[in-house]
Amino acid sequence: MNVPQSTADVIVDPKAYADRDPVDEAFAWLRRNAPFAQVQPKDYDPFWAVTRYADIQEVERQPEIFGNGGRSVILTTTEADRKVRELMNGSPHLVRTLVQMDAPDHMAYRRLTQGAFLPQGLKRIESRVREIAREAVEKMASFGEHCDFARDVSFLYPLRVIMELLGVPQSDEAYMLKLTQELFGGADPDLNRSGAEVDKIKAVENRHAIFTELEGYFSQLTEDRRRCPRDDVATIIANGEVNGCPMGHKEAMSYYTIVATAGHDTTSNTLAGGLWALADNPDQYAKLKGNPALIPGHIDESIRWESPIKHFMRCATRDVEIAGAQVKAGDWLMMCYQSANRDEAVFDDPFRYNIERSPNRHLAFGYGPHLCLGQHLGRMEMRILWEELLPRLDHVELDGQPVRFKANFVCGPKSVPIRFKMH
Repeated sequence: MNVPQSTADVIVDPKAYADRDPVDEAFAWLRRNAPFAQVQPKDYDPFWAVTRYADIQEVERQPEIFGNGGRSVILTTTEADRKVRELMNGSPHLVRTLVQMDAPDHMAYRRLTQGAFLPQGLKRIESRVREIAREAVEKMASFGEHCDFARDVSFLYPLRVIMELLGVPQSDEAYMLKLTQELFGGADPDLNRSGAEVDKIKAVENRHAIFTELEGYFSQLTEDRRRCPRDDVATIIANGEVNGCPMGHKEAMSYYTIVATAGHDTTSNTLAGGLWALADNPDQYAKLKGNPALIPGHIDESIRWESPIKHFMRCATRDVEIAGAQVKAGDWLMMCYQSANRDEAVFDDPFRYNIERSPNRHLAFGYGPHLCLGQHLGRMEMRILWEELLPRLDHVELDGQPVRFKANFVCGPKSVPIRFKMH
């Protein structure tokens, strides 16, 4: 079935993700009428929009057929892709993180830090995370009865956790937050480093400049950790070996970058979205307040609800038939996670926020070998914050209209003004 051009254009539009309703409506139409469809939004190469839960699972469990390395793993315009390849000597990637790697490199590099992010490894930092959460709750209480939960609490708490784990000093946290928001908010004039609407080429140049800045910072950190190793992730990366050889400079710098940026931004978005949802649904807040055992359900529902990573792209390595479609070698596929997490075939009443939803096997962390490395850390951070905040939070309501970032890759609330009472 032919997909209307307007529908194809909406699912790539950063402003549609900020409003959310237009993109949710477009995805719902695609799930009903063309769930695995080739589209060509204006200014983009054609790609397959994969909008159903089961089809995303089918793609992601076959990384040998649907790879990460061949084309950009983030949706990019034809013009921007050309600019990246020009800057990177033909490569479609500005960085080479775990996200851009296929087997066997992906697992070899993932193993380096995997222990630090598994539940057993995280137990040793849990008490410190709780201290940071208590500081965040005290800060919220200090505002009196009004604050912006996104800006004043949820941006800063996961940032502090991941920077301590990585080994970045507290004095540099604001700088890291600024670079992260510039990176993921490239289409948002409030956040990008131009402070205005930018064309696709300028957006690529901005991202390249941010990565260059991060490289300069982490090169110095590497030198320090090689001289004076510590018990942190920076030391693991600085001294890491892959297949018996020191890690390459680009791979090391990319590793720092993904930990320092993705390591807090998605959790921040989910925390802010979760509080927004509770303020919008007083019955759910009352249930949660009355029964802290529901916190894990609230966390998973907030992750599903917000789906902070909106998509990843895959590239077919050979011709294959999937979901009744004939996909050719070199074809590009968009895994639409926000759509999958509202798939009516999987989630009962998916547009309702329900902290008692069970089961809640959302795909917000991806699926298969590229399942998010930081998922256990993110869940732990959220659990601890809610455990510390809820007993003291007597009332919460919106105090103005929340606003989301304008972004089609990583997107969540940038402002959640609330009125609250705490004791």
